[in-house]
Amino acid sequence: MYFDRDHAEPQEDNRYLSQNDTSVLKQRDLRKTRLTLGMINDIRRASEAHDQEHKEELILVRKMYAAAPPAEGA
Repeated sequence: MYFDRDHAEPQEDNRYLSQNDTSVLKQRDLRKTRLTLGMINDIRRASEAHDQEHKEELILVRKMYAAAPPAEGA
């Protein structure tokens, strides 16, 4: 969780955390890695967080580059 100045309540940060990654492979490792349900769930949460951030950025870009409202006096 982290605090964001735009939100009054704490927000959960669902991004990838490298300190949780214990499956660092070396070049001599020939075995395939197995994904656990926890790993798959972490990947899904990171994907959902990325999708949400992308939607928020699109809203900002649409506001930023929207056509100017018509002038009242013209």
